[in-house]
Amino acid sequence: MEELVNITIDNQNISVPKGTTILEAAKKAGIDIPTLCFLKDINEVGDCRMCIVKVEGRRGFATSCIQKVEEGMVINTHFPEVTEARRVVLDLILSNHDKSCLTCTRMGNCELQDLAVKFGMQDIEFEGERKECEIDNLSPSIVRNPNKCVLCRRCVATCKNIQKIGAIASGNRGFDSNITTANNKSLMDTNCVFCGQCIEACPTNALCEKENIEDVLEKLKDPEKHVVVQTAPAVRVALGEEFGMPIGTNVTGKMVTALKMLGFDKIFDTNTGADFTIMEEANEFVERFKENDNIPMITSCCPAWVRYIEINYPELVPHLSSCKSPHEMLGSLIKTYYAKKEKIDPEKIYVVSVMPCIAKKYERQRKELSNTNLFDVDCVITTRELARMIKQANIKFDKLESSEFDNPLGISTGAAAIFGTTGGVMEAALRTAQDIITGENLEKIDFTQVRGEKGIKKAIVNIGGKDIKVVAASGLGNAQKIMEEIKSGKADYQFVEIMACPGGCIMGGGQPIKSSKIRAEVDVRKLRADAIYSIDETSTIRKSHENPALKKVYEEYLESPSSYRAEKLLHTTYNNQR
Repeated sequence: MEELVNITIDNQNISVPKGTTILEAAKKAGIDIPTLCFLKDINEVGDCRMCIVKVEGRRGFATSCIQKVEEGMVINTHFPEVTEARRVVLDLILSNHDKSCLTCTRMGNCELQDLAVKFGMQDIEFEGERKECEIDNLSPSIVRNPNKCVLCRRCVATCKNIQKIGAIASGNRGFDSNITTANNKSLMDTNCVFCGQCIEACPTNALCEKENIEDVLEKLKDPEKHVVVQTAPAVRVALGEEFGMPIGTNVTGKMVTALKMLGFDKIFDTNTGADFTIMEEANEFVERFKENDNIPMITSCCPAWVRYIEINYPELVPHLSSCKSPHEMLGSLIKTYYAKKEKIDPEKIYVVSVMPCIAKKYERQRKELSNTNLFDVDCVITTRELARMIKQANIKFDKLESSEFDNPLGISTGAAAIFGTTGGVMEAALRTAQDIITGENLEKIDFTQVRGEKGIKKAIVNIGGKDIKVVAASGLGNAQKIMEEIKSGKADYQFVEIMACPGGCIMGGGQPIKSSKIRAEVDVRKLRADAIYSIDETSTIRKSHENPALKKVYEEYLESPSSYRAEKLLHTTYNNQR
């Protein structure tokens, strides 16, 4: 039986399990204690001191996020002296903070700003010397602004403990304390893979994506440009959150309508590109499996993961699938198949991808992802950037009617939709691979073994009498474990799916940012994943190879999976980046 501890908190008598922190106990009692550096299960170090409380019979204050309760403990969370001490802490933080809030993209979604409003911080008492630090904006994906950093170290903990990369760390002491990189290099020159999980962890705007809204607006105004936009599967189950809609709301139709109102010439679906990815990847896996060639085959649709393996496990790069990611495949087809069909000069086509991922900004400018001197994709914006564009255009998103994607590259399957969550790429590929291997149209299409929130999901799938060992991992810390197993020869997987972000693309670095309190109270991943699986379950077609749009493109242009033209347009190579 669980041992309970009896305490009194703000005159409430409650019992909580032994080992519970004061912060957790307060939450159970319905009491809100302010926090800043706290991030549940990631950064629980008590650095900022915003969560201090008074414990009867003790001198000083207790830091509630790390202090465990004890039998008979009497706690007060809002004595005047507690409130005043928090105000002093907040004043000191604000005294060295860039306060350009009105022009900050995190205005209205900034935990420091929320605290300033809560404590009525109208004036700064401790005005004094301020550090002015250089902004690092050399990366195509991330901007690092130390002037807005509050030294909470949430980004450091996420990068080091969850992703196991350690591209950023705490440096110096006292007034010179900072968050820095090795030798204070730009993130572009470190082992950063641009997953953006540091951005999702940051309570302010010290870390943000490299914004490309102006690039898109400029092209939309150019009458010589045919501007095409495509949207990733994870975007449609998160975009609504930026407009006050419940987490996990599927806003596909409203999203398409908003994009039409913004002036894009065509709105295509990255899900269609995902169906092409599955068609090519499933066939590639079947061939490799038959020949035992570079097995296990490892998915390559996540650019942060690709950069990670190129830097950390270059000897395993040949195991990557040669397939481009879905939006790159679709971009390639837009500038070839679609351009030819519509008689449009490919040089006049400008492809914009709306992605849940900031690593896609890095990916789109890789020279390997181009054809006849044209990049497959010209610009990437995040879910957050699209939301800002919609707001700037004064579009009442929640009032919009639904619209359909445009043809010929707007039809997709349920298999493509589940690309947005961990295990989805593998499940979609297995649906097609099993039909290819058996030569039958099998009814079993739900591979639930690779679903769920676990960071590593292992399974043995029997197809046509043959056992196939598979594993799906999300979060680079978990990916590292799988790579070490493969590298040491301790594992004999045949098919491996890796997604850099814990939970997959639905939790990507370009998705709506949730405060530490929401992350502690709500399973954001599950709500978004449930919406993704709902799209799949209600789809008329749930296997990629049965997509009529895909069949038509192969008949009219590509001929067959792995054909010469398919290899040229839909496949690529990866390199040793060490």
